[in-house]
Amino acid sequence: MKFWNKRYVVFPIDVSFMILSYFLAHVIRFENFDFLELGVEFWIGMTIVIFVRSIVFFSSNIYRSLWAYASIHDLVEIIKTTLLSSLLSTVCLLFYNRFQHFSRIVPVLDTILLLSFLCLRSFSWRLFRDQYLMPKDKSGKTTILIGAGKAGILLLSELRNQNELGLKPIGFLDDDNNTQGAHIHGFPVLGRIHDLTEIITIERIEMVIITKSNLPSKDITFILNTCEEFKVEVKILPSFSDLINPDPRAKLNQIREVRVEDLLGRESVDLEIDSIRSYLTKHVILITGAGGSIGSEICRQVSVFSPSSIVILDSGETPLYEIDYELRNKFQNIEFISIVADVKNLSRLSYIFDLYKPTVVFHCAAYKHVPLMEINPSEAILNNILGTKNIADISRLSGVERFVLISTDKAVNPVNIMGASKRTSELYIQHIAHSSKTKFITVRFGNVLGSNGSVIPRFKEQIQKGGPVTVTHPDVIRYFMTIPEASQLVLQAGSMGNRGEIFILDMGEPVRILELAEEMIRLSGFRPYKDIDIQFTGLRPGEKLFEELLLDLEGIKPTHHPKIRIAAPTEFISQLQFQNKLNALFSLAKANKNKEIFDLFKDIIPEYTKHNEYISTETNSKIGS
Repeated sequence: MKFWNKRYVVFPIDVSFMILSYFLAHVIRFENFDFLELGVEFWIGMTIVIFVRSIVFFSSNIYRSLWAYASIHDLVEIIKTTLLSSLLSTVCLLFYNRFQHFSRIVPVLDTILLLSFLCLRSFSWRLFRDQYLMPKDKSGKTTILIGAGKAGILLLSELRNQNELGLKPIGFLDDDNNTQGAHIHGFPVLGRIHDLTEIITIERIEMVIITKSNLPSKDITFILNTCEEFKVEVKILPSFSDLINPDPRAKLNQIREVRVEDLLGRESVDLEIDSIRSYLTKHVILITGAGGSIGSEICRQVSVFSPSSIVILDSGETPLYEIDYELRNKFQNIEFISIVADVKNLSRLSYIFDLYKPTVVFHCAAYKHVPLMEINPSEAILNNILGTKNIADISRLSGVERFVLISTDKAVNPVNIMGASKRTSELYIQHIAHSSKTKFITVRFGNVLGSNGSVIPRFKEQIQKGGPVTVTHPDVIRYFMTIPEASQLVLQAGSMGNRGEIFILDMGEPVRILELAEEMIRLSGFRPYKDIDIQFTGLRPGEKLFEELLLDLEGIKPTHHPKIRIAAPTEFISQLQFQNKLNALFSLAKANKNKEIFDLFKDIIPEYTKHNEYISTETNSKIGS
C-alpha cells in the first residue's frame, strides 16, 4: 500500500483536536485561565505537544483504517497511539524544564479529552451510516441464522451491508444457554434449534442458513425435514477452514447448499503438525495408488509439508496424469515424479526404489470393489497381497524409514475375498515388522464419502436420472468419513507407529444406507418414495449388513490422539509357515484355481467366514444390481 492515501486527510482534523484538547485541559485546570499570565510558556508547551503527537500519530496505524468499518481493533490503536504520544510529549516538556506553571494534571486531562475527540471522530461516520444510510426496512427473503457464534455474527454483518444478496435477517436460533434472550448487533436470539417450526410459522421465514460448524447430524436432519415440510430454502455457510484462503469476508457470499457430508456432523481434525512434519518435510515420499481417491488426497496432504520430492505411482495412466497435472500446478516448489507401474511387477519396483530412494512409503494401491473381487479372486490376491508383499519387502531391503499400509474395515471378520486379501496383507506387515528397521504401520478405516465407485456418486447419478435409487437392503449400515479427514488421520497415524501396529480411525456413528439415500433425495429437492422411488435389490456377493472395525481377538487401546485407536497385535504362527501358505496362495491365484483359493483363505485367516461357496462367473450379472 502506498504511504500516502486519501485517509491521511484526517490528519489536519486530528491536529485541530490536539490544539483544542490542550487548550481545554488548561481551562479546566486553571479556572481563571489567562493567556497573558502564561504567555509564551503556553504556546511553547503547545508547540512541543503538537509536534511530538504529530510524529507519533503520523507514524502509527490509525490512518490505515476505514471509518465505515471502525471496530474495537481501531479503538485499541487509537488508545495506544494517544497514550504513547502523551507519554513522549510529557517527557519532552519535563526536559524543557522552563515552565513555572507546569501542572501534572494537565497532561492527564489533555489525554482524556483527545481520546474522546478521536473516538467521536472515528465512530461517528459508522454510526451515521448504520443509523441513517443503511435501509431500515430491508427487502429480501426473511432469513433466520442457525448459530449465534462468530461465523453467524460475521455473516449477519455482511447480510446487512450487501443488499445484492437479497436476504433479510431477522435473528438467530442457538442451543447455547448463554445466548438465550440476548441481542447481537440489534438482532435477537429467538430460541433454540428445535423451536424452528414455531419460528418459521410466526416470522414467515423464507430462508434458513446454518452458520454453526460441526452441527450434529440429527440437528441438520431436523432442520432439513422441517424446512421441507414448510417449503423453506436451506443453505449452509462453509466452515472457516474453507474460508481462510485468502480472505474470509470476501467469501461469505459463498453460502452453499447442504451436502451429504454435512449430515455426518463430523468434527474437524486436530493434527500434531510438528510430529507429521518431522517425517515428511525434506523427505522423498512414494505413494502407490496415487490416482485413486485416498491416494490422490494423501498426495495433496503430504505436499503441504514440503517434502523434497514425491514419487506418485499408479498402474492407471489417466488418473495418474490428472493428479500429476493438479499437483504440479498447485505445489510448484516440489518435485513430482510420475511413475506408471504395477505393484505386482517386482523388478520394476526394485528399479524405482534404487533410482529414487524413498524414505517414506504410503501403500494405497488395492482393488477395493467387493462384488468384483468375489468373481476375480486371483486378481485380488495378486494385487492386494502380492503387491503389498512386494512393496513391503523392497521397502525393508531399501532402508525405508516408514511404511504405511492403507487397510479397510472389511478386513475385520472378513466374509469376502477383498476383505480377506486386506486382512492377509495386514498379517504379513505384522510378521515382518518385528525383524525390520523400517517402521511398519497399518491404518484401518471404513468407507469414505465420494470415493470412486462408492455409493454416494451412484446415488447422485440415479437421482439425476429421476430414479429409482437402489439400496441393497433396508438394514445395511456403513461407517463413513470424508476423504480429507481420512487422509489427514493417515498422516497422523504414520507419525505414531513403530512395529506393525494397526491403527483404527474413529469413524463416528454408523450410517444406515437407506436413510442416507432418503436424505440425498431430499437434498436434491425431491421427496423420497413420491418424486423418486427407492428399490431394494438384495445384498451383493460378499457383502455384509454391517462392517466392523476391530477383531474380537485384537483388543483395543486408546492413543494420545482422540481420533486414533490402536489394536494389539495377534498371536502369529511362525513366519516360515505363514510364508509357505502365502506362496501356496500365490500359486493358486496364478493358476486361477478359484475354488481352492476360498478354502486356503480359511486356513490363513481363522475368522474368515465364507457366506457363499465358490462364485462362478455366472454371478457377474448380479454385480450391478
